[in-house]
Amino acid sequence: MRPLIVIPGRRSPQVSVLRFSGTIASEAMCEAVWAAGGEPLILHGPDADPADDLAARLSRFDGVVMPGGGDMDPARFGETPAPEAEPPMAHDDDLDFEVAAVVLSVGLPTLAICRGLQVVNVALGGTLHQHLPDGEVAHRNAVHDVVAEAGSRLRAVAGRDRLQVSSYHHQAVDRVGRGLTVVARAADGCVEALEHDSGRLLAVQWHPEDLHATNDTDAALFADLVERAAKHAADR
Repeated sequence: MRPLIVIPGRRSPQVSVLRFSGTIASEAMCEAVWAAGGEPLILHGPDADPADDLAARLSRFDGVVMPGGGDMDPARFGETPAPEAEPPMAHDDDLDFEVAAVVLSVGLPTLAICRGLQVVNVALGGTLHQHLPDGEVAHRNAVHDVVAEAGSRLRAVAGRDRLQVSSYHHQAVDRVGRGLTVVARAADGCVEALEHDSGRLLAVQWHPEDLHATNDTDAALFADLVERAAKHAADR
């Protein structure tokens, strides 16, 4: 049996193949989980879903991918919106922060990606840079290098210090949240990966699903998640 890997869905007001709004996950994300040996499933977030119910629902799964998406409401980290900030999606914010609370509480194996990393950081008391100025590293719609810290899980999983990554973001970690350690940076100092003290959560600022079919270090992130999820399932 493939480990069950759940991906919180993104709420879309219009989807071309549907008559109405949709709860969606990117095909690349699902394919990356599938190629690594997992069974990707989309987590629906009802408008009214008590946190206790979500914890019970997530307990059925073996691992979580916290996906990318739009900008969160900066009120989550005590700021007003910068001019460059995108309008937040309250539903996605609520669902993602509830998922983060559960996975951090119960230690569910998790890979957090882009916005997912930012949500985890803010959920643990961290803050964000609301907009990265143009500089030596292009972070939006670009491929660039990051350097993994020696001794980190990321370094062990990737098998090398320098990783080439597909990047699409304009916000980034400022103050690091409680229990998190920075384990990779870009050449301009931008935080590119975090690990949680529990050892159950690895978070990357880039999009490993973009290049998983051709980039062995990106594929390794999903393989690591599926391996951790399989062990979690066996230990339950």
